[in-house]
Amino acid sequence: MTLRPIRNDEDYETALEEIEALWNAEEGTPEIDRLDILVLLVEAYEAEHYLIPDPDPIELILHVMDARGLTRRDLEPYLGSRARVSEILNRRRPLSLEMIRKLQMGLGLPADVLVQSYELEDTPKRATTMAEIGANADL
Repeated sequence: MTLRPIRNDEDYETALEEIEALWNAEEGTPEIDRLDILVLLVEAYEAEHYLIPDPDPIELILHVMDARGLTRRDLEPYLGSRARVSEILNRRRPLSLEMIRKLQMGLGLPADVLVQSYELEDTPKRATTMAEIGANADL
């Protein structure tokens, strides 16, 4: 394959096949140079045609917890009390700007992902007056 821009899926597949064939090329050879250029071309094509959206902020936190072996208690310095950590991870309360800053500084999480909006779980409305409590008791 002549080195040229990847313009369609057929070019993309051909480049991937050649990358696979060159994958074990030795350093300092023309093959490794070709491999490096093909990888750059494939990355550019994928960035344009196969955009991967950023993860949901809570999914990111849960993934990092799993990957690093962190517990909910480990998040308390960043999110607050045990109850607050639970509210955040169960999507009952949104991340605050201060929490996002702490997660970025303390755990190195990308703030641009954490600031994205995400769905919160609907929580049952609490009865706040005696009349509401009585009305709910009849249900």
